[in-house]
Amino acid sequence: MYRTTLQWLAPLGLALLLLGCTPAQEVISIQGRTMGTTYHISWVQPAKPVEKLTLQAAIDTRLEQVNDSMSTWRPDSLISQFNRHQFTTPMRVDSDFVRVVREGVRLAELTDGALDVTVGPLVNLWGFGPDGRIESAPSAEAIREAQARVGVSHLVLDGHFLRKDRPDIYLDLSAIAKGYGVDVVAQVLEDRGIHDYLVEVGGELRLKGVKPDGQRWRIAVEQPDESGREVFKVIEPGEMAVATSGDYRNFFEEDGRRFSHLIDPRTGEPVNTRLASATVLAPSSMTADGLATAFIVMGTEASLALAERQNLPVMLIEKSEQGYQVYYSSTFKPYLLESNP
Repeated sequence: MYRTTLQWLAPLGLALLLLGCTPAQEVISIQGRTMGTTYHISWVQPAKPVEKLTLQAAIDTRLEQVNDSMSTWRPDSLISQFNRHQFTTPMRVDSDFVRVVREGVRLAELTDGALDVTVGPLVNLWGFGPDGRIESAPSAEAIREAQARVGVSHLVLDGHFLRKDRPDIYLDLSAIAKGYGVDVVAQVLEDRGIHDYLVEVGGELRLKGVKPDGQRWRIAVEQPDESGREVFKVIEPGEMAVATSGDYRNFFEEDGRRFSHLIDPRTGEPVNTRLASATVLAPSSMTADGLATAFIVMGTEASLALAERQNLPVMLIEKSEQGYQVYYSSTFKPYLLESNP
């Protein structure tokens, strides 16, 4: 079938595989660490070759800028400063922050609150944030208190100034910041004349152009199973970004109940759905990243309805005792290879 040349595992329940033979002498690949995960980048050298180490240094610098802006795990990051800013006065933020917050607000409105960048209090309460793991589920009262602090309506963005209408609003951009990291790396490549590439950060991808043999990059979506790495479907995304989200790797259990790391901002609790995996194609990885998370929260029926309304290429995988059931939006099917397993 197809030979695997690169493999990775994302920390949020997502794995994708890069498929297809590529002549090693014509394709340059680098890898590194960022955002608490790994990155893998492959590109075809342009007519004016780009020096590998110089490019990687530029990529690392750009990713550090994103981390310094949006990582809640860094005490001195811009987002941590905003979260500690216990006032309703505006705070100046950088251009990266503005772009991600603006898209977060748009996606919150598009998904009726299934994705909300102010969900941080609930993420921390359930033990999936920088405050660390918890030993038991929080009380209903604690959930209500945290939920009162959630909602993008509490944010006001005016140019490069962001303010909150209550001092205890806490931002968590992790649902889209990793995807944004993919987008900024792609821009670094474009700025240096590289137009045939695959960028992956923690499982979120962005692709453009072709390999030296003229074939497009191919991606395999993993079966949503915490114990395996089996290929489920192979797709050819063209020049789209790809993101997959699922709840099958990051969770804790209590009294026989599994609590997912994906929190529904509308209920204040971890998602409870048969939907195991959501794969989304979009022009930007940031958008695909956010929508993949939102669809797990929304469930199969609501996600497919939104995908059809917005012409979004989406593949949803449900897991049951009988096995896996896959659902496609009408715009996803052209990206599937005919020789799929």
